Amino acid sequence: MEPGSLDEQSGASTSVGAELTDDDRQTLRRIASDSIAHGLRHGQALPVNITDFSDALQHDRATFVTIKRGPELRGCIGVLEARRPLVEDVAENAYAAAFRDPRFPPLRNDEANALNLHISVLSPPRPLQFTDESDAKTQLRPGIDGVILEDSALSCRGTFLPAVWETLPSLEEFWRQLKVKAKLPPDHWSNTMNVWRYTAESID
Repeated sequence: MEPGSLDEQSGASTSVGAELTDDDRQTLRRIASDSIAHGLRHGQALPVNITDFSDALQHDRATFVTIKRGPELRGCIGVLEARRPLVEDVAENAYAAAFRDPRFPPLRNDEANALNLHISVLSPPRPLQFTDESDAKTQLRPGIDGVILEDSALSCRGTFLPAVWETLPSLEEFWRQLKVKAKLPPDHWSNTMNVWRYTAESID
């Protein structure tokens, strides 16, 4: 994961651009696949000419690209803050998920035909206002929200995409495992904790 930075007040830009059409989603699926193929041949992400695409794909959006081989995770890279055009973000994150996820070796040619790609197009993260840990948790919507958890004093931060609820449907377990991902103890809490939530449009 490459989180990027979050604006202290709003969490990110409030603009999310035009709604994606079915053609836009199909284009993003193709770009992700083509970027991985281009990476195998040339060692870099697929270059994209932004003006060749629809207005919705030219708008700055934040995305994650997840790669699986069968049921097994093979790579997942993304950003939490919109910083480049959507189509470019997907091309870059697809390449990074295949070749730069530190948890896995770079993708090999003999793996390329058995991949399942999943794209998450994120809404701008919104900071939660809460009085304590219990209050923060009650504001989360299981199955809907992606969550960013941060202890600013310790410079520890982690996120779970909304899809993680499928494997961690319990709010308590989701919360505990998110702390672990943020490199915090499962029972950790402090007055320097920050929480954001966001939604994601899924493209398979």
